[in-house]
Amino acid sequence: MSARPARPVDAAEPAAGFAFALGAFLLWGLLPFYMKWVDHIAPWEVVAHRVVWSVPVAGVLLMLMRRTADLKAALRDPKTLAQAALTAGLISINWGVYVWAIAAERTVEAALGYYINPLVNVVLATLFLGERLTRLQALAIALAATAVAILTFRAGGLPWVSLVLAFSFGLYGFFRKTLPVGAAQGFMLEVILLSPPALVIIGWMAMAGSGHFGPTGAADIALLLLAGPVTAIPLILYANGAKLLRYTTIGVMQYLTPTMIFLVAIFVFGEPFSVWQLVAFCFIWAALALYTLSLFRTARAARAAATAPPAH
Repeated sequence: MSARPARPVDAAEPAAGFAFALGAFLLWGLLPFYMKWVDHIAPWEVVAHRVVWSVPVAGVLLMLMRRTADLKAALRDPKTLAQAALTAGLISINWGVYVWAIAAERTVEAALGYYINPLVNVVLATLFLGERLTRLQALAIALAATAVAILTFRAGGLPWVSLVLAFSFGLYGFFRKTLPVGAAQGFMLEVILLSPPALVIIGWMAMAGSGHFGPTGAADIALLLLAGPVTAIPLILYANGAKLLRYTTIGVMQYLTPTMIFLVAIFVFGEPFSVWQLVAFCFIWAALALYTLSLFRTARAARAAATAPPAH
């Protein structure tokens, strides 16, 4: 696929881009409700159905986009398959921990993980891409590390749910950039690779009599069928929004999802929220404020450089 031409720095961003991105972040923010509906089902069974029922959703999209040729080429390339297997493994870890966290009434920790994720991305870029930290970014990461330390020593132990979610999704995004296919094709490739083990899990649970696709009634069948659309649609919307919007815009909009998850956890699910957790979240919110400021400064510098008269 050819690279998308860079958008002029002073160009207006299309409304469709906002609509796509906003739809994705809102759906992800509402996802805890779905996870509560299926919290009586084992997390690995939910993840298996997320994989299996995402295949037809992504397949229909690719046919409508007429991009099936890209997928066929990727399936014939061992290097691409190996890269997709890595990203598929990372996203399955992320899904599994997230499903478990909601069922275990640790939604607050899940929200914290997705708040931390942008800062994890900065760390990964520094470690593996040689990008230099700005002072604001370094301070933001220090504040986030302080928040983790507070939770570890004052609020009941290492927030491993938050860290696993943040780093698994951060690494997923990092390695996902190396896949030489588009967003929809890459997602389809990942769920194709995950489908065999997912089908084994579903079949094994059915034979053991512990599965929920059939024996426990129509409601569970409907919920598990819904796992595909609730997984695939936000990812596809996000991919389309990211293509149309500036990185700064996406960077700010992404806070909508963990904010919704946090509010749902506290005010709808009624999860406990201690004083020390509040202190830690204040450090995280301060860190994100600094990170956002760094995004705007970088964007402003880019605009200034692009509009400056050429040197003579």
